[in-house]
Amino acid sequence: MKNLIEKINKLKEEKNAIILAHSYQNIEIDEVADFVGDSLYLSQRAKDTDANIIVFAGVYFMAQTAKIISPKKKVLLPNLNAGCLMADMINHEQMIEFKKNHPNVPVVCYINSTAEVKAECDICCTSSNALKIVKNLNTPKVLFLPDANLGKWVERKLKDVEVITYNGNCPVHHNVEKRDIEFARKKYPDAKVLIHPECKPEISELGDYVGSTSGIIEYVRKSKDKQFIIVTEKGVAERLERDYPDKKFILIKNGMTCESMKLTTLKEILYSLEHEVNEITLDENIRKRSANCIERMLKVSK
Repeated sequence: MKNLIEKINKLKEEKNAIILAHSYQNIEIDEVADFVGDSLYLSQRAKDTDANIIVFAGVYFMAQTAKIISPKKKVLLPNLNAGCLMADMINHEQMIEFKKNHPNVPVVCYINSTAEVKAECDICCTSSNALKIVKNLNTPKVLFLPDANLGKWVERKLKDVEVITYNGNCPVHHNVEKRDIEFARKKYPDAKVLIHPECKPEISELGDYVGSTSGIIEYVRKSKDKQFIIVTEKGVAERLERDYPDKKFILIKNGMTCESMKLTTLKEILYSLEHEVNEITLDENIRKRSANCIERMLKVSK
């Protein structure tokens, strides 16, 4: 592995490339990543970089997003099979139908969506800024897609905004049940329960803290507590164990794994960067239209 890391780092320097890695990636990817974080953070880094090449250790919609907001950069996705089950739950035609059934209502799309879907939306959001984005629209009603759980969590938090959701979800988070939380609390009574809002709203209500990947990590960093039940993808728990060896982290249950996020390997990153293959390309009309909703999000999130 050391040899792979050295080759990748050398190529990055030679080609003026950066590697962006999501926190759900295999943890060894961090050894070559320039930035590791959640979707909002990585989108901001993609927009701000002066690199010529962006290698995205993540899934397809993330690499698309980087290309949308940095069109002059060469964006590479080391494994083109790295998709997102949630993003696949809505296509362009379904998006049009959803809007048609609710005319004249602002549309917020979760970043876990394709460029074609984003092109039909008013503004994008991530789990770390969804509340702020919806509140900033200052409207009594919004359409929210594709994650119904995140949308309904936002509705419960804001109270005075009706959030009409599309019936999509992240299967990893959606499978967490109330009994899982109850069992964990009984077994670890001193632990704080940290929950991602992609879980069902009735699950989020049981948390000591509810927030995005970066929010959960920041909560741990600031907390004086020593035990934490992590209710999100296992990559977050693995990084917390590495970075805070004096604290104990309990993954809520087995199966908290995004298989697509685990597809990318160091070998694939090296091959993709070395040969500059698996480049993300977009129809320019779709890119421009989808850029509008992402740029609007980034402006609100400053």
